Amino acid sequence: MEENGLPSTPPVNKPSTSPSDKKLAAGLTAVLLGSLGIHKFILGYQTQGIIMLLISVVGALPTCGWSAGAMGVIGLVEGIIYLTKTDEEFDAMYVTGRKPWF
Repeated sequence: MEENGLPSTPPVNKPSTSPSDKKLAAGLTAVLLGSLGIHKFILGYQTQGIIMLLISVVGALPTCGWSAGAMGVIGLVEGIIYLTKTDEEFDAMYVTGRKPWF
């Protein structure tokens, strides 16, 4: 019981996202769907995600798909980089350090 006579509410268990969870999710989506920039949204980089998405989708028609291919290569490289870093390096560089590209 609280001092005011009301029962205390139990603490709310918030689901926490650890750096390793973000690393795995961002790395796999970068490798599999890199051209769409979904991995950027997972890491909280909305501007960079929108840039990748627009270049892939809007730029695909005038470039006959080359722009989407280029974004796919960038996503693949970023995914490999994400997955090969330790959890601490990934957290320091991409979560805490907020490094948006490579």
